[in-house]
Order: sequence, then structure tokens, then C-alpha cells
Amino acid sequence: MPFQGIEAMRKLFWIIVFSISMALVEAGIVIYLRAIYYPEGFSFPLEMMATRHFVVEIGREAATIFMLISVSALIGKKFWEKFAYFLICFGFWDIFYYIWLKIAIGWPLSLLDWDILFLIPLPWIGPVIAPVTVAIMMILAGLFIIILFKRGYDFQPSPLAWFLTIIGTLIILYSFMRDIGASLHQHIPLPYRYEALIAGEILYLLAIFTSWRNTVYKSSEVCPSRPVSR
Repeated sequence: MPFQGIEAMRKLFWIIVFSISMALVEAGIVIYLRAIYYPEGFSFPLEMMATRHFVVEIGREAATIFMLISVSALIGKKFWEKFAYFLICFGFWDIFYYIWLKIAIGWPLSLLDWDILFLIPLPWIGPVIAPVTVAIMMILAGLFIIILFKRGYDFQPSPLAWFLTIIGTLIILYSFMRDIGASLHQHIPLPYRYEALIAGEILYLLAIFTSWRNTVYKSSEVCPSRPVSR
């Protein structure tokens, strides 16, 4: 329906505005931290943060996730719709975080530059291209769910989709957290496991496909008159 389409675009617009704005706040904080700990420019091996700064950073990162969850919960109606907006919000936030850093301080020089990605439960490290491609996957998955809802389908991921998503996530998290020498003991990072990133994202794509098949199939069982593909 036209009204539903306009409403969906309005929600997407504001959640993207929120994500881009929050990314600027995040980038600003990181710029200040790098000025303190990396006055000559960010690089590995990592510098040890003061305990009080580290504790504040842990709290700030947790608060960031809760902010993304909160705005998504306010915009969405059903659980999976809320989750879809969370994925979109997270994806745009992560991508624009690097765009703002590039605009403000000219970093990263390339998508292969290494970064500290997250601190919970252990520091995540890896080349910028890794979180950016994951963020793109999150945006596409979120849009996929929203489109299904707007076409009248009730999103229903299959058990196989759950399995593929969990395994894919664990593989990607392993690629970020495996090198504790670099993340915790100030060593030069080991080569990044790009094969783990690619494998995890392939599993994500398979999970999206199986979710689509399961959603359309279950919907056709409830409403036999509904076409199997649209």
C-alpha cells in the first residue's frame, strides 16, 4: 500500500540520520583518544590505556549498543522488524564512523589499515575492510527483512538459518579476537584471516536465502492463494 511504503521510507530515513549522526559522535571521541595515546598517528603495536579511560571506553561501547537497540525498538513493531532496523542502524553507523574519520583526520589511508574494532569481551582487531563488509551485510539483511514485511510476509528464519548465522558469527568473531598477542600484549598483529571473514559472510548469505525460502513457504501454507515467489 502507498501509505505503508511512505511510512517505511520515513522510518528508514530517520534511522539512517540517527546512525550517521551517532557515527560522528563516535568518530569525535576516537579522534580525541588518538590525540592522547597516538599523537604521531594511530598504529600497532597498541598503547596501553589508563585504567580509568579503559573502563569508560567499555561503558561507552556498551551504551552505544543499547542506543542502537533502543531506537530500533521504538521504530519497529514486531520483533523481527525491530531486529531489521537494528541491523540497518548498526551497519550505517559502522560505515559512517570510518567515513567521518577519513574526512576529519584522513584515516584510514586504505581499507586494509588495521583498527581496534571493539573491546567487549576482548579487544577486536582487524583491517577496516572486515567490519565494513560485515556492516554492508547487516544493512542488506535488514532491508531484506523489511521488504518481506512490507510485502505481507511474516519473517520466519528456519533452524538451518539460525545455525548458519551462529556459525558464521563465531567464525568472524574468531578472526577478530584470535590474536591476543596484538590485542592484549602489544605485539605486531598476525596476518588477518581473510578466509574466515569470507567463510562467515558466505554463511550469512546462505542464511538469508534459507530464511527467504522458509518465510515464503510457510506463508504459502497459511495462505494457499499467495504466490510462492514475488
